[in-house]
Amino acid sequence: MKTPIALLLLSLVFAAAPRAAEDALIAAVRAADDERVAATMAADAARLGASYSDALHYAHSSGKIDTKASQIAGITTGANKYERFEYKERTFVPAGPGVMLMKGHVLVHTRNKNSGQTGLLDLNYLAVWRQEGGRWRFLAWQSCKNPSPADAKK
Repeated sequence: MKTPIALLLLSLVFAAAPRAAEDALIAAVRAADDERVAATMAADAARLGASYSDALHYAHSSGKIDTKASQIAGITTGANKYERFEYKERTFVPAGPGVMLMKGHVLVHTRNKNSGQTGLLDLNYLAVWRQEGGRWRFLAWQSCKNPSPADAKK
């Protein structure tokens, strides 16, 4: 009778191990994304460069496509300052060895550097993170704007 209980306990231990490993990966990618967001708000080119993959493909909700260099330039010298990222949903999904998807809903609060006018981007997004050289790097972003409440009623 002890053998089935021992086997059950052993199977529970082995079942928990992959979940703990997945949780650790998700925590690492969440921390990498937190750093990317902080670097964006600080408009820090060096930190952004460390966060982004050299192969970055950044597809804005407007349809504009940026590379690593053009995305960093847009953040550091562009007309808008990113003031706050308010994640309404941020879910991480392992997609394979060394690849993590991040999907959800975010409100991005901006301020025009010249006029001081504030802006709000209400976005659904899909991002891809990839392990490169032992670090999680931001590889791709695709977002779409959510309709305003007034537009949604039409």
